[in-house]
Amino acid sequence: MYVTGKHLSRRTLLRGFGAAIGLPLLESMTPAFAAPAAAAGPKRFLVTYMPVGTTMKVWPAEGTGKNYTLSRIQKPFEPMREHFSILSGLDHHQANALGDGGGDHARAGATFLTGAHAKKTSGADIRAGISVDQIIAAKTGKETRFPSLELGCEDSRIVGACDSGYSCAYQNSIAWRTPTSPLPPESNPREVFERLFGTQDLSLPPDVRARRARARKSILDLVRDDTQTLASGLGPADRRKIDEYLFAVREIERRIETAENDNKNFTPTIAKPSGVPVSYDDYAKLMFDLQILALQADLTRVITFMMGREASLRSYPEIGVMEPHHPLTHHRGEPENIEKVIKINVYHSQLVSGFLQKLKATPDGEHNLLYNSMVVYSSGIADGNRHTHENLPCIFAGNGGGAFKQGQHIVYKNGTPMTNLFLVLLDQMGIRMDTLGDSNGRLDYLTDLA
Repeated sequence: MYVTGKHLSRRTLLRGFGAAIGLPLLESMTPAFAAPAAAAGPKRFLVTYMPVGTTMKVWPAEGTGKNYTLSRIQKPFEPMREHFSILSGLDHHQANALGDGGGDHARAGATFLTGAHAKKTSGADIRAGISVDQIIAAKTGKETRFPSLELGCEDSRIVGACDSGYSCAYQNSIAWRTPTSPLPPESNPREVFERLFGTQDLSLPPDVRARRARARKSILDLVRDDTQTLASGLGPADRRKIDEYLFAVREIERRIETAENDNKNFTPTIAKPSGVPVSYDDYAKLMFDLQILALQADLTRVITFMMGREASLRSYPEIGVMEPHHPLTHHRGEPENIEKVIKINVYHSQLVSGFLQKLKATPDGEHNLLYNSMVVYSSGIADGNRHTHENLPCIFAGNGGGAFKQGQHIVYKNGTPMTNLFLVLLDQMGIRMDTLGDSNGRLDYLTDLA
């Protein structure tokens, strides 16, 4: 370590007119000659939501333990095999009808992180439960600028009734601050970037905010003087780390600006907010990269990300699928439609695998962001055609700062609640709860895999 005699606060910000940028974990943020534990990065909780379930005839891995074979849909995760486990047999019983009739997509979203059965209503009297991410955010949010981030790749401004008499709020959101307060995801990369690094007044009308954004210099230009002053007192390793981090910030600025310019000559079939890339591939990768920046700067330690809304109508021309996702899942057994759904499932796996690889490649204290994180990639629906909520697809990645071993396929007995997994993750965040939603215990084997 290069010892400067200067100990920076973990919450140090680069400040400029109308902007503030958090910094990644630097050597200078650890007191000289401190104990090794002081250099460890904080634990994070990340959720990526798989919309509309998957193709359950193709999803399951073959075999258990370490000597298992990834399925076609899981194959894109092969490069990260030692850094995740496949968890089979987990259920969300409360997402079933339980006498309420149709509405599986609404219940899937509402139940996913809460384990609670959603009240069937299309009015304002919605009710589910407090989601696990918000329980964690209430604790870790005292240490960061944002208690949590809720992100998505599909506009969630649809209101009213969406699914068999259920409010649209249920399938628009997976994060619930209280049993009656869902947190809709932000789907515009520009708004996310400004929230993380700018001081934009989000109460202003969108056209006013857009006009101000066009008139502004780059956020990095605004904090240039503060950056130079800070860097002059740092060691070589810290200066290099700041350079790499700020390069990533600049690159994301460029990508957002490109997306905004592309949209000027693009007429979408559905309304899209300004700043959303035309290509879903670019869109999802940009949202993943924004998450990495937020984690690097310790702006938050809790992120939920919906790759699409439940009952998503997105099509995927990038992979040759022109039909909307949700209708395709009701394939009536037609091989051509089944194959298109599988292609979507594989494509999502490729994007999430890429995210995990970037987390692993991003230094964080003595390890990396993936090592210090707990990442859940799953869905509130198992089979998209039959709307089942048993044996949900679930990939659990990251080591939680060393608490978890990875690299296996674990099959739990039928009827094991997904919320049993969340109780284990809460434990590792220092939050001990007896129950969450419909939990009936804690999952075994996660901390002592062979």
